[in-house]
Amino acid sequence: MIIGLCGKSGSGKTTLAQELIKQCKHKVVHLDIDKVGHNVLTVKEVQQELINNFGSSIVNDDTVNRKKLSSIVFESKDKMNILENITWKYMEIYIDNFLKENKDNIVILDWILLPKTKYFSMCNIKVLLDISYEIRKERVINRDNITEFNFQLRDSASIIYNHKDFDYIFDNTNEENIKRLVKRI
Repeated sequence: MIIGLCGKSGSGKTTLAQELIKQCKHKVVHLDIDKVGHNVLTVKEVQQELINNFGSSIVNDDTVNRKKLSSIVFESKDKMNILENITWKYMEIYIDNFLKENKDNIVILDWILLPKTKYFSMCNIKVLLDISYEIRKERVINRDNITEFNFQLRDSASIIYNHKDFDYIFDNTNEENIKRLVKRI
């Protein structure tokens, strides 16, 4: 079984995934696809393509500076598309292998952009975490140590979800809501 968790930054996808893992009687594995994207930034071919497209200022000591890269791509849909085109093929290989390795487990795929991928249609259960802008903003600013302006940039680059595409739509603004959500799933 594959469970897809979607929601904008700060909506609590990872928190819900951790609670599902804790409460489920079967083996559950969680793949935070954002982290897959971060990991592919270490691939030399990816770094070179990024430098070719965005300049060498995004790399320090052979490491992509994600804050610098973010400040570039969150300002422009075209630049975001370039980033996605560079990284996606590597991310897909990793996700495909992860799914193959965990075919006998319950898999949670957690990603803001999941509905834009082939993996969304593979999900047996699709969950959208729909949290207010203000709560998400506060969570992300505290979690990622970014400014309100940077949060607004990130949030404006997000996708708009079609609620009809999801089996469950949840507001998980507190711990009691999270426990109820897990029981429903």
